[in-house]
Amino acid sequence: MNIAENVAAVREVMDRAAREAGRDPKEILLLAATKMNDADRVREAIRAGVDLCGENRVQEMLEKQKQGAYDGVPLHFIGHLQKNKVKQVVGLAELIHGVDSLPLLETISRTAASRGLTQDVLLEVNIGAEASKSGFAPEEIPAALEAASHLPGLRVRGLMAIPPVCSAPEENRPFFLRMKQLFIDNSEKKYDNVSMDFLSMGMSGDYAEAIACGANLVRVGSRIFGPRNYGAPRVP
Repeated sequence: MNIAENVAAVREVMDRAAREAGRDPKEILLLAATKMNDADRVREAIRAGVDLCGENRVQEMLEKQKQGAYDGVPLHFIGHLQKNKVKQVVGLAELIHGVDSLPLLETISRTAASRGLTQDVLLEVNIGAEASKSGFAPEEIPAALEAASHLPGLRVRGLMAIPPVCSAPEENRPFFLRMKQLFIDNSEKKYDNVSMDFLSMGMSGDYAEAIACGANLVRVGSRIFGPRNYGAPRVP
């Protein structure tokens, strides 16, 4: 199958999962995780109808952006963002996923405010309490939102999480449901600079389960582009 056929197949699964959950498929965004795919393949995915593109690596994002790889859809940064790379991402990525600490929030705030910008971000939740993963603990989210509400140049647009690796998609359901409840609970609170618009969870192996549990943004890579070849030369 080619990229266009893959996107159509993913859309079909998304639509079915949404309808079975009593949701409108149009409220769920498909982000193409474009890591290790060259500009031509990214453009092909855009032509096939993905809603967003997301990059994991700053240098790769900068190189492909110069080539016009993302023209036509919003660009998100979905990888782990180091504080020393913030200046390269703020203002280029429409939304920064995976903001996992208060110091990173503060660095993004200072950079954006110094440029007269407002940078949209998602807070990352370490929903499985995994020592190997970064992110806020679920119980830390209210305090993180309160802190973010006082930072200039910053707007929190929601939450994201990657649950522990499981042998079957349905095993992630408890984590997805907990994220959905956390999203609902914190949506009821009113903070400046916070609008809980996005619940980003679900990837190639479990995006249908995530949609069933309330995700409105899914990040799909290998289901669109095929398995990544980690032995291949870096893109581009």
